[in-house]
Amino acid sequence: MQNSKERKNWELFFNITFYPVHMDDIHRFAQGLRMRQVDMIQDGIAGSSATLSKMSKRLRKRCNKSMKKYSRRGQRVGGINAVVHIDESKFCHKRKYARDRVGNTWRRRTWVFGILESRGDSRRPVLRLVKRRNKQTLLPIIKQHVRPQSVIISDEWRAYSTLSQVGYVHHTVNHSVNFVDLVTGNHTQHIERAWNTYKHEVWRLRGNRNEKALKDQLLFIEWTYWLGRKHRKGVLGRLLKDIRVE
Repeated sequence: MQNSKERKNWELFFNITFYPVHMDDIHRFAQGLRMRQVDMIQDGIAGSSATLSKMSKRLRKRCNKSMKKYSRRGQRVGGINAVVHIDESKFCHKRKYARDRVGNTWRRRTWVFGILESRGDSRRPVLRLVKRRNKQTLLPIIKQHVRPQSVIISDEWRAYSTLSQVGYVHHTVNHSVNFVDLVTGNHTQHIERAWNTYKHEVWRLRGNRNEKALKDQLLFIEWTYWLGRKHRKGVLGRLLKDIRVE
């Protein structure tokens, strides 16, 4: 905020139209809420951990509403010669000692199908929960979100076998041999790194406990990359905009 008067005006606006909130919480939320909750309580941002969680949940809800509105206008990636990575990964398990994985937290084996556009340092993900990883499930999602003539890089999962027949330039990497094709240089490292980042965020906020929670977390991740980081004033600027336009 530029000055204390502007800060007070913002806090008055939030308290009247949004909910009782501390501007420091808005700011730290926009930075990824990295600070420990106990430290934020000591700083006087909130009186309890439950209050902090409630405030963060409502902020994510506002962001997700904005992302849903945006996606209805068309959430598409790729284009002629643009590179898009696709892959599937499981989020419905818990880690052991913060690094390993054991068992499933849900009875159903639900996968997340990911589409990731890579343009220089820019990344734009499309993340969808799927019950099956077959062609009938994944191909319609690809057609909906990836523009024709895009260059799609994937592993050799059989559901992707017809991509070159439906308007895409398709390259594969055989992960049983190596993770980077020694001839073409094609790889899936961008989306593999992205999975690690997304899973860390979901696990940190305990967003994989049920299907609804995971959907909300994935939508918020999309908001961060499609809207938050693209705003001229960054994530905080986009967050304030989404609050005001409600």
